Amino acid sequence: MRVHTGEKPFKCSHCDKRFIYSGDLKTHERIHSGEKPHTCDQCGKSFTIKGHLNRHMRVHTGEKPFTCDQCGKSFRQSAHLKDHMMIHTGEKWHTCDQCDKTFLRASDLTKHMKVHTKEKPHSCYLCGKSYSCLQSLKVHQKIHTAVREHVCFECDKTFTLAKYLKQHERIHCGETPYECSHCDKRFGQAAHLKRHERIHTGEKPYKCSHCDKRFSRSGHLKRHERIHTGEKPYKCSHCDKRFCQSGDLKKHERIHTGEKPYHCTACGNRFIQLSALHRHTKNNHTAQMSGVNDDCYIHYYIQQQNTSIV
Repeated sequence: MRVHTGEKPFKCSHCDKRFIYSGDLKTHERIHSGEKPHTCDQCGKSFTIKGHLNRHMRVHTGEKPFTCDQCGKSFRQSAHLKDHMMIHTGEKWHTCDQCDKTFLRASDLTKHMKVHTKEKPHSCYLCGKSYSCLQSLKVHQKIHTAVREHVCFECDKTFTLAKYLKQHERIHCGETPYECSHCDKRFGQAAHLKRHERIHTGEKPYKCSHCDKRFSRSGHLKRHERIHTGEKPYKCSHCDKRFCQSGDLKKHERIHTGEKPYHCTACGNRFIQLSALHRHTKNNHTAQMSGVNDDCYIHYYIQQQNTSIV
């Protein structure tokens, strides 16, 4: 009768949440206590709810009981099948009002909106790094706890998530399932294909919040925005000098280490920077450089390095 009356006599002693059944209260209170009584006998992972353990066991058994009646693809969870079915129906209900990107689930749109708001509410208590998504924080924290339970049997490399292992294994088998619709290039990861296709489409989805400049990669935007913010995250380990880009730090540190990776194939002199070698060659070895213009110099240099012994 409580279903009809709405009565919820069982109250959590840790928060204000109430429940119709005592069993539901008991399950809920495990969130506060951290109790996980249901343990996988294959890998030792524990769960608060038996149903979650049953779902997890399909990872080990390979069971995929939920099958798409359109294409035959199978899934471990009914929710994954439901999401997949939208590929066939073309449904994308949730649209971002900032960039018109559409999502299958409202939760995915909520996560995406943090890209625009720059909100990062989830912080690592060990190093202070912040994330917009709780799942991203959980993955990050495995770096500190050294939990890398997914092992590649080809090279023994370990990964924090099964999907990262799956992506990695394509290196060994040479699998490149993602093909560009504009050219014949293929990729091992969907994200790499998406990034590549922007070369053809000219899409630049990442806009600077300080000016109107746009970028095809989020990393390029992040690097650009340091011009506005003045952030210099890369610090020299030999002195107090800081840099916006890791490449600039690497070049600077050669002053301290004495490393000179660029050598002249004509006289053997070595240089810290490629630009210094370029100037040296133009000023001192014009005969060797005849017919090689500035635009082709880097290709000329690489060819000379490959055909000589340092």
